[in-house]
Amino acid sequence: MSAVVLPARERAHLNATDVHVSRGGRPVLTGVDLTVSAGDRLGVVGENGRGKTTLLQVLAGALAPDAGAVRRAGTVGVADQEVPIVGGRTVGDLIDVELARVRAVLDAFESATRALAEERPGADLAYADALAAVEAIDAWDADRRVDVSLAALSAVTDRSRPLAGLSVGQRYRILLACLLGAGHDLLLLDEPTNHLDAEGLDHLTVRLREHPGGVVLVTHDRALLADVVTTVLDLDPTADGRPRVYGGGYAGYREGRRAERERWETAHRDQQAERHRLAQDLSAARNRLSTGWRPDKGTGKHTRATRAPALVRAVHRRQEDLEAHVIDVPRPPLRFRMPRLDAPPGTTLLRADDVVVRGRCEAPRSVLLRAGERLVVTGPNGSGKSSLLAVLAGTLAPDAGTVQTGRGVRVGLLTQESPRPTRCRALEVFDAAVGRLVGSGRLAEADVVALGELGLLPSEAVHRPVDELSIGQRRRLDLAVLLAARPQVVLLDEPTNHLSMPLVEELTRALSTTGAAVVMATHDRQLLRDTEAWPRLTV
Repeated sequence: MSAVVLPARERAHLNATDVHVSRGGRPVLTGVDLTVSAGDRLGVVGENGRGKTTLLQVLAGALAPDAGAVRRAGTVGVADQEVPIVGGRTVGDLIDVELARVRAVLDAFESATRALAEERPGADLAYADALAAVEAIDAWDADRRVDVSLAALSAVTDRSRPLAGLSVGQRYRILLACLLGAGHDLLLLDEPTNHLDAEGLDHLTVRLREHPGGVVLVTHDRALLADVVTTVLDLDPTADGRPRVYGGGYAGYREGRRAERERWETAHRDQQAERHRLAQDLSAARNRLSTGWRPDKGTGKHTRATRAPALVRAVHRRQEDLEAHVIDVPRPPLRFRMPRLDAPPGTTLLRADDVVVRGRCEAPRSVLLRAGERLVVTGPNGSGKSSLLAVLAGTLAPDAGTVQTGRGVRVGLLTQESPRPTRCRALEVFDAAVGRLVGSGRLAEADVVALGELGLLPSEAVHRPVDELSIGQRRRLDLAVLLAARPQVVLLDEPTNHLSMPLVEELTRALSTTGAAVVMATHDRQLLRDTEAWPRLTV
């Protein structure tokens, strides 16, 4: 009897149950549960270091979990962030490796066709099986699909080119094109947008939405999540320490996460309030024991003797109540709090006329910024966006044109890259920056904001040396130093780089309402969508 070969839409299935992984004694994944079937597209999100890539390795079978189970049905295609170079392999060799299953299915079909032509016994059943296998993955069209994706992703199409001579981004795009064309039942992709231009992003989005099998997508690209995923797995901390799965796509994740955070904060606040009440009750009982039990003058020893034991018992009861009360809801993550950045409405804060930077910003550009105004600077890499922001900030002199800043106006620039990290603690770096501003008279003592008030760095990070902080934490410190200066003109160069998605959304909302003028240069597609009402300057 002929075997039934199911198409990917029915065959693909991936299930993980209570997966735990530790590294060096530190939990990386705790109690992960997920299910991906044909037609499902799961987005995996979380800050750097939360175990997203580790989870992908576990799902692919490249890493065994310390506890829990993973079950797969169907073929799996995996795109790691880096493609290793083996010997003198060429582009064609990589394509052949990734399409090995396709090649095998086609070879089996050719053999079955010859057997049928030769009228061998059982050839008709073997031919039917081979034909079903070819049709299940549309094997005849696989190479054409790969070629289409190579072109759309701006990847090398010459199959004789050695891989060793290609960039990391080029090798990744070739691998991605192979996976999009191979007809796998399940696709596991790690940060697939890192090396893609606008055309490549559009192609990837369409192909993932059309993929008939299952997709697991690790990404920080909020636009890709919004356009593609049906479900989101959030690996960031929760009240009970276990990851959360949100349905309803990216919008469902955002709403679900907001509600989850509010419940967490309420539960923690309620427990703290109850502990405070119990502590107050104990303090009041102790006060009554020391003073309140004494009877008025003229009363006898008997009255004192009968009151004292009752007051002592009351103190003991309240002491026991306080000791029995446990705050078992952990402290919720910090929320970003934007300081007030005020400027007189309508005031011209900064003006740049026909500025040019040779070799970087060749076409003359003019910018006029009043209090409360917004501007998004767009353009391809190398078009001069960063140079224009540096000119506006006064850190780069233009080769032509003029820049005028209003008297006493504070201008702050968040550059793409953090300063070289030092052994100084984060708090010391922050306090030193604020101290320089106050000492120079650019910032009044009354306007000084403490690092802890901004909600950007947890207390353990505040007291660590900067060179021990993660890239994301250093980026948060940069943002804190910028905002502490209370700038009236805020210049942001790729502000979403290395920041978590929740912080980016909080920052975006705050920038939309601040009284300062705001200019940002960005490629972030979701940020461009969120600021679509802002004026644009294309360079």
